[in-house]
Amino acid sequence: MRSGEQSGRDVLARSVRGQARRVGLGAALGCVHQLGEALVPVLIGVVIDQAVAGRDAGRLALWLAVLAVMYVALSWSFRLGARAGERGAEEAAHTLRLAIVRRVLDARGGAEEGRLPGELANVATEDAKRVGAVNMALMSGIWAIAGITVSAVWLLLTSVPLGLIVLLGTPVLLWLGHLLSKPLERRSEAEQDRAARASGVAADLVAGLRVLKGLGAQQAAVERYRRTSRASLAATLRAARAESWQTGLVLALTGGFIALIALVGGRLALDGSLTLGQLVSAVGLALFLLGPLETFAWVNAELAQGRASAARVAEVLAAAPAVVGGDAPVPDPVRGELRLRGVRLGGPDGVDLDVPAGRLTGIAVTDPASAEALLRCLGRETDPESGSVELDGVPLTRLDPAGLRAAVLVAAHDAVLFDGSMAANVTPEAESRHGTADGAAEGADLRTERAMAAAHADEVARSLPRGAATGVGEGGRSLSGGQRQRVLLARALRAGPPVLVVHDPTTAVDAVTEARIAEGLREIRRGRTTVVVTNSPALLAVADRVILLDGGRVGAEGTHAELVRADATYRTAVLA
Repeated sequence: MRSGEQSGRDVLARSVRGQARRVGLGAALGCVHQLGEALVPVLIGVVIDQAVAGRDAGRLALWLAVLAVMYVALSWSFRLGARAGERGAEEAAHTLRLAIVRRVLDARGGAEEGRLPGELANVATEDAKRVGAVNMALMSGIWAIAGITVSAVWLLLTSVPLGLIVLLGTPVLLWLGHLLSKPLERRSEAEQDRAARASGVAADLVAGLRVLKGLGAQQAAVERYRRTSRASLAATLRAARAESWQTGLVLALTGGFIALIALVGGRLALDGSLTLGQLVSAVGLALFLLGPLETFAWVNAELAQGRASAARVAEVLAAAPAVVGGDAPVPDPVRGELRLRGVRLGGPDGVDLDVPAGRLTGIAVTDPASAEALLRCLGRETDPESGSVELDGVPLTRLDPAGLRAAVLVAAHDAVLFDGSMAANVTPEAESRHGTADGAAEGADLRTERAMAAAHADEVARSLPRGAATGVGEGGRSLSGGQRQRVLLARALRAGPPVLVVHDPTTAVDAVTEARIAEGLREIRRGRTTVVVTNSPALLAVADRVILLDGGRVGAEGTHAELVRADATYRTAVLA
């Protein structure tokens, strides 16, 4: 826990340092503003003593003009200072959001472990915003210190007792405010945890809405979210109560402090130690101090919430990677030969198999868990408990994960389509290709057309109102299951990696279309390594070689026709 807190402080410090220049500018302008605010009651006291008491109209007009200039300076210094502070806060939050997204998208994985997507979204939005707001809080704290310092100096010059009250009382108030912020910090962390959990559950339920309706489980889902939402509400109310108690107590202490200054100033005026103008200035400064002291209460609350959020952000950024990242470059060129030796992970139990380069290899399984584990190993989402996986003779653990992902693409059957057009899902860079050379654009378009035709996704495009420019909705919900599968396969084929691993790409399409897709897949991937993990006879029939994983081990090898004739287990798995 201590190391987690330290990480939170490190994240907070980095976000502040990143905006130090802008926060420094805002703080300087804010100090000018606070200086002017503190001088206003001083000038009013001077006006009373020199113009009002002496009935001097000329001096009155002069000092009123000085006050007018002062208020113009106050207005501009506040506007510019607040703008610098807000921009620093927003840019710090933006920097943190980018860091969180980079960590989530890191090829080594691990950031999403134990967290729902909605929870990560909450950390990247609300928590990042709260940490960014610390920049504004620190700047405001500097403003408040400047205002209190100016007030104390003037009061010391006017009356030593008044100045000492301010100088000695302010640190005590700050210390008490810090103590009062501790319960808020704890409850704020709990509030964000509960809110993130509620967001994650909501996103999870929305994503599975169709399935829930099909199972008739809507009511159970509603009850689950209601419980989570109530827990989040309770945590929010506890945090709000803690904040209200802190604010109320700090305001009460501040009010008593200001009353003490006014009382001492009044007694000094009665015994002649202060003039009427000085008394007015002292009371005005006492009222002015209410602003900086309230600012300190707000700063304490913001820092408490910022520390809690910084710890949550740091947990994501410091999450242990799912796989250890190597630094060796991927072989160039990639031949595409895959080799598994003694791989043990979940389903696979000491698997030894070879996938030759440039061939289409089919892998059939008797246990779906074996397929899932194999895909995780080939995509390096996880490393096997024992054994090794090699690409062109180099263990995957030695290769740079990002480079490996570019060389070996694992296309899962449950991959997600993004909200946007069908064309943008097949060719993500299409919308950002403006300004590309005509030749390059034509080549990219040709690759897209070939991939669409091979996956028979061009038929899907022709059936849509606006063709490939038609939006598919969030997660591709406007498409049928078979249409989504064809678009996903077209996207994988369009990427054209040296090694492509696809998992059950045709489970939701009819038999005729499946046979056409099988031929298209074989043709477009000719000469490049392709692995199809499936029990589909149509896809396995076009494979150069088929491997059967039975009970976590290689049970048989050969062509589809050979295995159908000679292996009963294969016939049961594929034809039953």
